[in-house]
Amino acid sequence: MRLRALIAVAAAGVLLSAGLVAAQTAQAATGDGSPGDANIAFVGRWDRTNASAYVPNWAGAYLRTGFTGTTVKLRQRNTIDLYYSLDGGSTGYLQNVSGTVNLTPSPLPAGNHTLLVSYRVVAGSYTGDAVFQGLILDSGARTLPAAVSPKLVEFVGDSITVGTTSSKNALTAYGWLTGEQLGVQHTQIGYGGGCLVATADGCVSVAAQFLKTGYAATSSNWDFTRYQANAVVINLGTNDKSHSVSSADFQNGYVAFLRTVRAKYPNAAIIALETFSKRYAAETQAAVNTQNTAGDRNIFYVNTEGWLPSDGLSDSVHPNDKGHQAITAKLAPVIAARLNTTTSPSPSATRSPSPNPSSGTTGCAVTYTITNQWQGGFQADVTVKNLTATPVTGWTVRWTFPAGQTAVQAWNATTTQSGTAVAATNATWNATIAPGGTAAFGFTGTWTATNPTPSDFTLNGSRC
Repeated sequence: MRLRALIAVAAAGVLLSAGLVAAQTAQAATGDGSPGDANIAFVGRWDRTNASAYVPNWAGAYLRTGFTGTTVKLRQRNTIDLYYSLDGGSTGYLQNVSGTVNLTPSPLPAGNHTLLVSYRVVAGSYTGDAVFQGLILDSGARTLPAAVSPKLVEFVGDSITVGTTSSKNALTAYGWLTGEQLGVQHTQIGYGGGCLVATADGCVSVAAQFLKTGYAATSSNWDFTRYQANAVVINLGTNDKSHSVSSADFQNGYVAFLRTVRAKYPNAAIIALETFSKRYAAETQAAVNTQNTAGDRNIFYVNTEGWLPSDGLSDSVHPNDKGHQAITAKLAPVIAARLNTTTSPSPSATRSPSPNPSSGTTGCAVTYTITNQWQGGFQADVTVKNLTATPVTGWTVRWTFPAGQTAVQAWNATTTQSGTAVAATNATWNATIAPGGTAAFGFTGTWTATNPTPSDFTLNGSRC
């Protein structure tokens, strides 16, 4: 009997080392509220090394699940501050809680419910214990599968992305607000005081830590097979200037980081924001242009001029709640255009060249394509071709919207609009169009009743 018992124990050890017992345990746990419960969606970078205690190491990580019954409690290890929302309601904030944390001191009506939990990021002077050890439900109750979007946006940055000085930190920062507005999964890979480029005086490179499970120098490498981001929004450069990072080093570092992100997320749209302080704007543009020229057309530079209102800062650097909301209003349509997969018919118009009597040129051709359209918004890509025998150096494409549409946010050009008249002017890197060559730009816009295609394009005053 003893021999049989030893054999059984040994066999169980072999199965455990092969991961089979662990798999069976995880499968059996579905519905019980444990960390391994398949009904709980852990969004962002959670360290799952300890199967009984999951740790979120970046701001903006959160969990979602459904559950039955009337009450729900958290199993916490040591003291932590946390945010939670039940049934999509207002966000509650609990400070210095530990052990069994009751999120429903007033029981809910019997039925199915939803839960969201996000821990205050452990960084800087805050040293709480952000560890999820499971849920406690009513007797006979169980969790339900979490309703989450299949799409995920990753926001990479510094304290601005983390939400420092906003009322609820990560939850009132533009990344969280934008993700919630778009109805997608979202996470914030941000480090307060972080730089793009690591410096000799100790500024942490967020670009380097991007590869890690957490912000700590000792963090293990992140397993990028856990999820693939559909879009990555980068907002870095605000802190590099104060650490004397040279223009060349910043630009080279940005190019390298774009390549890193692309290697990890081959299909993601990468959106490089101009910093709200305008620091390293030209270098960021040039880095994006380098990658565009190398063939990666799914990287976009976004000019943020005018995004922050005059009263949108809590200090000289950090947006307050109003500032983050204003950023969200501008950023959400830009990301939506890159994430939208359910499109309306995409009309396009190509205007044939025609001589301009006043200029004597032989003309140009413009192709305008609506590549995505959703209720009230759309994305258009525009290509202009130089059909003259001489280069065009510096260009402006003009047109009139026929149904009151507006151009909201452009890339690879700067747009201005007066009434229904729109002008798109070249960026610094695509100012010259060679004979027979083309320049391309795009923008997101809004529409109301209809969204017909313009037909009166001109290039530098010459009708196309």
